[in-house]
Amino acid sequence: MRYYIDLHIHSALSPCGDEDMTPNNIVNMAALKGLDFIAVTDHNAVGNTQAIMECAQDKGIIAVPGMEVQTSEEVHVLCLFPDLESAVEIENLVQRHLPAFKNRPDIFGPQVLYNSKDEVIGYEDKLLVTATALPIHRIKYEVEKVGGVAIPAHIDKNSFSIISNLGFIPDELGFTAVEVSKRVDKKEYARQNPGIEKYRILCNSDAHYLWDISEPDEFVELEEKTIVSLLKYLKGM
Repeated sequence: MRYYIDLHIHSALSPCGDEDMTPNNIVNMAALKGLDFIAVTDHNAVGNTQAIMECAQDKGIIAVPGMEVQTSEEVHVLCLFPDLESAVEIENLVQRHLPAFKNRPDIFGPQVLYNSKDEVIGYEDKLLVTATALPIHRIKYEVEKVGGVAIPAHIDKNSFSIISNLGFIPDELGFTAVEVSKRVDKKEYARQNPGIEKYRILCNSDAHYLWDISEPDEFVELEEKTIVSLLKYLKGM
């Protein structure tokens, strides 16, 4: 069956995320837009994932645990997980390899933690929008070890992308999917960049504001509406 997706959304835990990007607001907007799968992929953290998953249960939406990790090469990688436990395991690894910089809310914005009622339960003090000490091959290895999938994010952009920073996508890394931003047509991008067509190409919103969450135009064909089925598709299985 066909299922509509947006697998790159930021909550207000990301300091660049708007204050309206609360768990219920994100899920309700996704429901209004007719999405089947979403992933909230905050920078180097999964602190709002449980609340997002709880909110999604009553809306018929599958919330995939996710995170956007910034590698030591300053490449952004979408990491999607089979369950909350594996997401937290990788978050712990990432947090241990983040520099000990404190967030400056007056400069970067607050990093807000919520429960499923959109009540503020705390703030993340460590600055999240910075590179970890983990190289891209280590991130991919660790994510796959817990059953997840790692996807180079917005590869068409001039910053924080694997192509802008490394110059190419190394075959030895074995990626099966890549993401392009909304500003490009993915079929045209693949035509202009030979070799890209061998990957599953996703086009997500990278939403930092509610109105940027995707319309139901990006879809996948899956056997069933489950996280396992989606991850198998992204792994090329």
